[in-house]
Amino acid sequence: MTSERTAEWADRAAAEAPADRQPGRPSPEQQVLHRIERARRRRPTVRESRITLAHGAGGKASRTLVEAVFVEAFRNPILETLDDAAVLAVAGGRLAFTTDSYVVSPLFFPGGDIGDLAVNGTVNDLAVSGARPLYLAAGFILEEGFPVADLLRITASMAAAAQRADVRVVTGDTKVVQRGRGDGCYVTTTGVGVLERPVTLGAAHVRPGDAVVVSGPIGDHGVTVMLARGELDIEADISSDTAPLHGLVSALLDAAPGVRLLRDATRGGVATVLNEVARAAGVAVVVDEAAVPVRPAVTGACELLGIDPLYVACEGRFVAVVDGAQAQAAVAALRDHPLGADASVIGHVAADPAGLVLLRTAFGGTRVVDMLVGDPLPRIC
Repeated sequence: MTSERTAEWADRAAAEAPADRQPGRPSPEQQVLHRIERARRRRPTVRESRITLAHGAGGKASRTLVEAVFVEAFRNPILETLDDAAVLAVAGGRLAFTTDSYVVSPLFFPGGDIGDLAVNGTVNDLAVSGARPLYLAAGFILEEGFPVADLLRITASMAAAAQRADVRVVTGDTKVVQRGRGDGCYVTTTGVGVLERPVTLGAAHVRPGDAVVVSGPIGDHGVTVMLARGELDIEADISSDTAPLHGLVSALLDAAPGVRLLRDATRGGVATVLNEVARAAGVAVVVDEAAVPVRPAVTGACELLGIDPLYVACEGRFVAVVDGAQAQAAVAALRDHPLGADASVIGHVAADPAGLVLLRTAFGGTRVVDMLVGDPLPRIC
């Protein structure tokens, strides 16, 4: 159905092309849409002989790696949803289960560090499944020679973040690798939460007419980490937005029973989330550029770096797709919470062109927002 609707939209674009175009020749818009559709029909295949940074960046290369290698090897209905957390039926109830690894560089940055990032990231993966986070496991890979003072700082940060999120770290593991075989410290966290509401979230529930909402300004985390590396002579008053979101999600679900889907916009940013939703649901997502909240400092840094803020990672923001009739109630509930003060409706879901994200620019035009192959800012989380 997705392919058919995209092809129909391309045909309409051709029919509406200028009259002076050569008859029978596809318009530029039609050519682009047909190329996108041909690419999406191909079976995912990792063409590279070795793993590159792009494979871990959250874009097209990451998705291809996941689908062609991991989904193919471990294929099952739960895994194939590719949601942030797996929802499991257990003893008459439902649990959410997720895991994530953190390789951020540098380990410490304005507004946070790898420790609270690891806790908040896993808490948020549980939260956007509709669950209340309960317990975490933490695994550490440490490089020989890593300062014990830094490890104590990281674990103290994790403990404080867990206390704020009302979760407990109840088990874990530690490994040490030889000097030069790691990068100081990597952290993996696994989380379990319980779904207490009779809510089922996912792309299967998204439909035309729904509203697209972001919970706050985007791009803070990715730009903060990039500038903290000190490789660029750019100064900006920006801090990471890393924060636990389950309280904000709870407020949203209480106010708007028509929430269809929630995703936290980490690697690949909001643009990648919207592309995943459009593709999985077989719909179009239309975004109003002027409605997307971005702090002026982030906008300025992105312009200097040549990066679109839509692709920059967040660690304390989520994207929600909500019944269009409940959009204002949803935004009002988010703005009543300290972490959602700048929440905004940024677009809507349409039927066509299926599988694509369109951006209505500030200049009055429209362009396709596709997934990037990799990420312009690697090692962000």
